[in-house]
Amino acid sequence: METTTLQTRTLERRLGDAVRTRLPHSLAELVMFVLKQGWACLFGVMMLLGILVSKAIWSPDWALARYDVLVLYAVGLQGSFLALRLETWREARVILLFHLTGTAMEVFKVQAGSWAYPEPGLLKLWGVPMFSGFMYASVGSYIARVIRIFDMRFAPYPPYWMTLVLAAAIYANFFTHHFAPDIRLGLFAATIVLFARTRIWFVIGATYWMPLPVAALFTSFFLWIAENIGTNTGTWVYTGQATLDWVSFAKMGSWYLLLFVSFVTVTLVYRDALGVTESRATAERPDPRHQSPAG
Repeated sequence: METTTLQTRTLERRLGDAVRTRLPHSLAELVMFVLKQGWACLFGVMMLLGILVSKAIWSPDWALARYDVLVLYAVGLQGSFLALRLETWREARVILLFHLTGTAMEVFKVQAGSWAYPEPGLLKLWGVPMFSGFMYASVGSYIARVIRIFDMRFAPYPPYWMTLVLAAAIYANFFTHHFAPDIRLGLFAATIVLFARTRIWFVIGATYWMPLPVAALFTSFFLWIAENIGTNTGTWVYTGQATLDWVSFAKMGSWYLLLFVSFVTVTLVYRDALGVTESRATAERPDPRHQSPAG
């Protein structure tokens, strides 16, 4: 087991023991679920915090542009996560893939006029500040960390090649719908058909499960909230949108689809969490009544 995982489990066990000695079981499980989710999305939260703080304090007269400082902040944040072993190098490799694919999409979408980054900056690529790739990377960081922190298993899992085809089709449609028929309705249906039976098995103190499409829907809602933080601070703005306008709810659908691309990308390094049977997924979990809580 990797050192990072051992350190994380030790911290979680101590926190879990402290919470369970003070709260009833059901409330303790809820509190631990929220705390673990917060711990999993730490990179994204820190990125949003950087956006909010920089917007609140920045002056256009300063030597460095806000976008450029956000790039330096994001690089420093990623380095800190690795140095402090909050992420493994295995996760860092797949997060780099998120950065590259996310930046490619950003460049295309900005050139197509879907949205824009209105502020100046030196570290911009065809109108896209380089910190934007880290926003996509934060989604990958969350998925990789939440799988590890909750000791997730996904069962029953569809044929892996089908998930790769679906992810590729979703990603391609983000580009092709600008000049070819938009097939997103078919892609929505495909996520349900392919993953309707797939349950996410996860551990708090006991073992629980949730349908994977439902988890993707919930997560897309929180990403929609995060996107409103970005637009309300003027960090990026959709075409025809005023700074304080809410992002269209339709964008939740885009995030829902993009989450399946993100999830399949993460499974490139988390194949061991896939395809276990339902009985094995529960049997592999320790019974909290007979063992000390694992957080």
